[in-house]
Amino acid sequence: MTREEFRCLLEQGIVVLDGATGTNLQQAGMPVGVCPEQWILEHKEALLDLQRRFVEAGTQILYAPTFTGNRLKLAEYGLEDKLTQINGELVALCKEAAQGKAYVAGDMTMTGQQLYPMGELTFDELVSIYKEQAKALYDGGVDLFIVETMMSLQETRACVLAIKEICDLPIMASLTFEKDGRTLYGTPPEAAVVVLQSLGVDAVGVNCSTGPEDMAAMIRTMYDYADIPLLAKPNAGLPELEDGRTVYRMTPEEFGRDGKLLVEAGARIVGGCCGTTPEHIKALSGAVRDMPPRPIRAVRRRVLASERQVTEISLSGPFQIIGERINPTGKKALQAELRQGKLSLVRQMAREQEQNGAAILDVNMGTNGIDEKAMMVKAIYEITAVSGLPLSIDSSYPEVIEAALRIYPGRALINSISFEREKIDKLLPIAKKYGAMFIALPLSDEGIPASLEEKHAVLDALLAEAYAQGFTKEDIVVDGLVATVGAAPSAALDCLATFIHCKHGLALPTVCGLSNISFGLPGRAYVNMTFLAMAIASGLTMAIANPSQDMLMNVAAASNMLMNKEGGDMAYIKRMQYFTAKEEERKRQEAETAQRSQATGGQTAILSSDKAAADPVYQAVLDGERDAAVRYAEEAVARGMSPEQVIDELLIPAINRVGELYNQQVYFLPQLIASASAMERAIALLEPLIERKGQKESATVVIATVEGDVHDIGKNLVGLMLRNYGYRVVDLGKDVPASAIVAAALEEKASIIGLSALMTTTMMRMKDVIAEAAAKGYGGKIIIGGAAVTASFSDEIGADGYSKDAADCVKLVSDLLSC
Repeated sequence: MTREEFRCLLEQGIVVLDGATGTNLQQAGMPVGVCPEQWILEHKEALLDLQRRFVEAGTQILYAPTFTGNRLKLAEYGLEDKLTQINGELVALCKEAAQGKAYVAGDMTMTGQQLYPMGELTFDELVSIYKEQAKALYDGGVDLFIVETMMSLQETRACVLAIKEICDLPIMASLTFEKDGRTLYGTPPEAAVVVLQSLGVDAVGVNCSTGPEDMAAMIRTMYDYADIPLLAKPNAGLPELEDGRTVYRMTPEEFGRDGKLLVEAGARIVGGCCGTTPEHIKALSGAVRDMPPRPIRAVRRRVLASERQVTEISLSGPFQIIGERINPTGKKALQAELRQGKLSLVRQMAREQEQNGAAILDVNMGTNGIDEKAMMVKAIYEITAVSGLPLSIDSSYPEVIEAALRIYPGRALINSISFEREKIDKLLPIAKKYGAMFIALPLSDEGIPASLEEKHAVLDALLAEAYAQGFTKEDIVVDGLVATVGAAPSAALDCLATFIHCKHGLALPTVCGLSNISFGLPGRAYVNMTFLAMAIASGLTMAIANPSQDMLMNVAAASNMLMNKEGGDMAYIKRMQYFTAKEEERKRQEAETAQRSQATGGQTAILSSDKAAADPVYQAVLDGERDAAVRYAEEAVARGMSPEQVIDELLIPAINRVGELYNQQVYFLPQLIASASAMERAIALLEPLIERKGQKESATVVIATVEGDVHDIGKNLVGLMLRNYGYRVVDLGKDVPASAIVAAALEEKASIIGLSALMTTTMMRMKDVIAEAAAKGYGGKIIIGGAAVTASFSDEIGADGYSKDAADCVKLVSDLLSC
């Protein structure tokens, strides 16, 4: 199936997928905990019967049952050496069921292992793992690919890149979202769409997260940003417990009725996930087949994205700042730190620029004495852990830019691509492969244009080449190429003319390096701010500048308001409130420092617990700075605080605040893990210093992912958080039988057993643990959690408590132990 054939299929109307494979095969006898791929090959008729019924029900695309057919998943059953054989045979089996009446999609999903820096698996290692399965599926004869049930946008990117590096078959991708409307890693639907469609997938959407009615809201959000078809594959409602079994109560008629909502929201491809039978698909097909699909967006939005948010660049929207600080040019302290392989200043600059109002962060690692490519990759990992802003990748070397784009979990901006032949030949294909936007720099092999006319002619030639290679106006921002007015008196007027020409003549946004205009002049700030206001009035869209310069940010906010930009009035008021509060805080800190210095003869006083937030130990944990947390904890002890005080008055309040920020969706999983790791490192330093005599032994908590479930991200984070609060944690790992969990709890004299399950098909194993605990006389508490688990499910199976995440689990354990 070619990509053109896929588009033609969609032009014919709504395309219907199949329904659930796992839950239906379990009904047919597949036990929990076995390798699904192996079981299917040993019970072929079960799959053939199911998929034939799906085709009869109206399915046009069948998912091959290769969901967990990658090397890491198969290795859990000792079958990794049979990867090619297993995937090939499953595709052939699916083709036999289809009988030419439906297309067959090679099905790929997450590996269950965390990517670096949260885990040990590198991005390129993951791409290689996915390429093995993609090649086996391609050689097996699949018509297209589906990358589904993804919780990580970065892992989705790795899988898509792997497929595209193997073949040119159509690719559909769907993620699963939590109750808060984000993936486990904090990605909202709009960011997923922007990143994946720019990467070249042919359809994007949602599966498994919920029932069709709730999923429609996510599809509507995606539709506002999508210029490719959308996919929706909901469950048959939410799972419930009935006679010890997980059931889905939504009837086929209800599923078909609510399926219409998905098409009305913008989905062109629909099907069913957990709990959906051939009857559900028949009802869905009958309900939506004749519905007219919503038109695919004709005008694309110009949007950048990180893993956690999007930033739109609009010709009529507000002026925005690209933060310039993460650049070692002229910064001796940053240069020295980079040569030592450290990035604490980079992380600090990222946080400060976001706080001060930057919309995008420029990242440049160009300095002598370092491996720029390696440092750029390291910087990308560090910056994305502390900031949700999209990035602008800035380097003179194409190989550095490509290395950054490959591992960046978003849609980045390249700064920049000139009309120099070597640059354009290398960088345009790189931008296309990774779906990046780029800054078009009107500079050629002849050097800087000598006149305004020549600059525009070079720009026209650069744009013509980009358009010929498939780029659109929505992929490009033009650099105004600001020269210093001290050397070229018409420099400002020429730039203003370029801004006007690009906005009104070419319909392109513009950017400039603002401070170049005043180089060599006295009172540069006045020149810069005056030029900024004139440039914004002439159509300048963005500037690369330092957002910590309050005059700059205040002028920008006032300009947006005066030009009646959307939301400009309220943005100006918020900016002034922020600026006023910032000034008051600066004056307060200066006065407090002077008072402390006078009271202690110049020595720093120990801060009381009510000022914990001002202490560097607290801030290091809040920022997830592991080395700094250890260093400042050591300094706190040296200046007179006891280790217990540091833990109780600084570390625990800090991690509590992190939990609050996580619950408020200010922080997401990467920040939560970073902060927990920082606290863990600090506690590891302090614990040997604590006098244990007479102290009460810490309570023991045994944690495990239940039998049949190999997901452990959430469980690992729970263990980390509990250890930070002083509990003794015994982690049994994943896929642990009930008997082993209870035996360990009895042997370790555990006060609490904590159980995790990600899938609806494995959460019933939690009830087995409760039954085993009762049979063996375990007298402690049992708590549960995981993506598929709810508070009502906890009540139904007789657990002692439910926690929605790691931070909530700490509170639950504390509450249970205090009873």
